[in-house]
Amino acid sequence: MPTVREATFELFRAHGMTTTFGNPGSTELPMLADFPEDFRYVLGLQEAVVVGMADGYAQATGRPTHVNLHTAPGVGNAVGAILTAQANKAPLVITAGQQVRPQIEIEALLTNRDATVAPQPYVKWSHEPPRAQDVPGAIARAIHHASLPPRGPAFVSIPMDDWATDADVDRLTQARRRVINGRAAPDPAVLAQLAETLRAARNPVLVAGPEIDASGGWEAAVALAEKQRLPVWAAPATGGSRLGFPEGHPSFVGILPPAIGAIAETLKGHDLVLVVGSSVFPYYPYLPGPLLPDGASLVAITSDPAEAARAPMGDSIVGDVALALQGLVELVDHADGRPVVEARPPAPEPQPTNPMSGSEAMAGLAEVWPDDGVAVVETPSSTLALRNRLRLSKPGSYYFSGSGGLGFGISGAVGVQIAQPQRPVVCVVGEGSAQYGITALWSAVAYQAPVTFLVLRNDEYMILKWFAALEQVSGAPGLELPALDTAAVARGYGVPARDVSSREELTHALREAIAADDGPRVVQARVASGMWME
Repeated sequence: MPTVREATFELFRAHGMTTTFGNPGSTELPMLADFPEDFRYVLGLQEAVVVGMADGYAQATGRPTHVNLHTAPGVGNAVGAILTAQANKAPLVITAGQQVRPQIEIEALLTNRDATVAPQPYVKWSHEPPRAQDVPGAIARAIHHASLPPRGPAFVSIPMDDWATDADVDRLTQARRRVINGRAAPDPAVLAQLAETLRAARNPVLVAGPEIDASGGWEAAVALAEKQRLPVWAAPATGGSRLGFPEGHPSFVGILPPAIGAIAETLKGHDLVLVVGSSVFPYYPYLPGPLLPDGASLVAITSDPAEAARAPMGDSIVGDVALALQGLVELVDHADGRPVVEARPPAPEPQPTNPMSGSEAMAGLAEVWPDDGVAVVETPSSTLALRNRLRLSKPGSYYFSGSGGLGFGISGAVGVQIAQPQRPVVCVVGEGSAQYGITALWSAVAYQAPVTFLVLRNDEYMILKWFAALEQVSGAPGLELPALDTAAVARGYGVPARDVSSREELTHALREAIAADDGPRVVQARVASGMWME
């Protein structure tokens, strides 16, 4: 008869979950004893980094991914990253150790008191099984929760003495056999009504969100835009964990601003706003105004009932985004009477400055960008400049934190690279953002993940200075980062690192780093203060 531990690994195998990201402690060792040879354990040196790497990996593979944390202290360290995984809709199955059952009641050292509470409200389901025999079934349930739309993290707390207990063979057999398909197409009648609304619209517009890429709806979104001659805006970058549309396509016109009044102003003149795969909308900061331009209506398509329910305006269709787009493409005619969308002009060539502007640095990156490159981004003051320069146009080419928190970029890039070893991954990160997950550099070295980390150094939290000006705040402390040398820190972790201060030096260093395949490289670029939009 298999033990609970053996049964759990059988279950993971059945779901293709043979890569585990973790930071083990004493309460996890009984699970990890004699770790199976067909499994891979990716070690992170801090739990937020562990979750960030798993988040990137799960998004890039599209599969549920196991995260192994250490009881209450480890879960506490990870909570911010779990919030980001929820915002990114990453299907994570998070397990954490617990004291042995005889000592939970007396709260012996390392007891995770109220274990199911700590990760809430950032997980879809949180559970501690009442019996050891229930552990495999609980993990199976967590896998299904994480995988069903809207995807996201699920959590199971497991007492450390459960692993050696005999499993319930009948329940294990049934758990391994179960398959749950969560792709639900929208009501055909509702889609037909939306197709008719599109036909009747004078000047409709498409807003493309991250779920288009995550659901596999990329080609259908392009087909719909071309067939209906729709100008396409990207959802605001504040919530754009992925791209929803090729940004080099002639129909793509730009990235929506994130504020209420600014969005309405940007969409002025459109009578129908079709939002696909995004919340409506990820607003921040608060700049009031009308929710929609005069005379405009809005329809959103999302797999997330909570997103549909909380939208402050418009109608919503809940269902699989890719299936909805494919259905719409079949239902609509060619809108030959509408004007062809005018393609965006190239971003202007930035003027050389000393130090470089963020726009100049992004132009340098664009010069050497590989065709199949993947950008993992956490540089708030240069994100728009990066997207306007690179104009990424392939699915799975962009990852960003959907939560507004920091730490995902540098760790998520390692997970994406492990998931996609055949594609070059470039992590563009501010020197302040990098510190939230800096130990990810060690994991990149340990697992020979050839990520190129482009660190933009301006000796400050520029995005916070921008917000301070917007919010009319003066004299705020903690906005300067003098003498923060990320390249020197990287060398301490065993990462080859270079400092550059000109665009010529930058392109040369990036070309060499991207071509390297034996592990990570850091290129630290000195840039000027400022918010860079182009």
